[in-house]
Amino acid sequence: MKVSIVTISFNQAAFLERAMRSVVDQDYPNVEYIVVDPGSTDGSRELIDLYNPRIARTIFDPDNGAADGLNRGFAVATGEKFGYLNADDAFLPGAISQAVEAFERNDGIDVVCGHGYKIDPDDRVIRRVYSEPFSLRRRRFGASTIVQQSTFFKREAFVEVGGFNIENRTCWDGELMLDFGLAGKSFHLTDACWSAFRIHPGGISGSGRLAEQYQKDEARLFRKAYGRERKLYDIAGAVLYRIAKHAAHPARLIQNLTLRPSGKLAI
Repeated sequence: MKVSIVTISFNQAAFLERAMRSVVDQDYPNVEYIVVDPGSTDGSRELIDLYNPRIARTIFDPDNGAADGLNRGFAVATGEKFGYLNADDAFLPGAISQAVEAFERNDGIDVVCGHGYKIDPDDRVIRRVYSEPFSLRRRRFGASTIVQQSTFFKREAFVEVGGFNIENRTCWDGELMLDFGLAGKSFHLTDACWSAFRIHPGGISGSGRLAEQYQKDEARLFRKAYGRERKLYDIAGAVLYRIAKHAAHPARLIQNLTLRPSGKLAI
């Protein structure tokens, strides 16, 4: 089974090599690695050139944002399963082989998801982050978080839903999962940690610079899924779901409340 991994890179030279190494050093033998960089000027291109012998395809054409860059990468991918990694994040050792095993053990599954770690710019663990079971009902109440870096999906599912929405500039990954759900695709959640999600001032999640646009995108996705605006009872339902989630996993809550940046993660 071939797995195609796409990394999108734009002026993230400080972290890019760690991301690429986390892919090319995986123990799974059949990985097709595609790197997309629409025009970095910070030395990223030179780093990509260093790893070129271990990269199946590089795409240096200008694009219309991250979602468009990912679509361009997957358009040339030939794998049966897809995954993607931002240039400031990383896979953990064994992630891809474990994802393949999850597909093989669960025939008919379209999407597999694992957990991960939130890390700082120096690879120190801030806390664990957990994917949750996906359903349209749970997503309505904001209770269907999925760790993007620990998510892999079938090629056919991606093609069927039309890939990423290139108009979405803040949560294209979440919209793809919603599109999978609306198309009736099946999800499987494992209990393994497969990736590290980096928080830093230059990232979208770390900077908060697109917070207002994110709220607009999320409101649009709610309308897309449910055909109406979010109501007060949806917000109340979200609170109840969060309470239920923490009640079901008190150890996770305690861990996240008490965890402090620790030693560097092995990536």
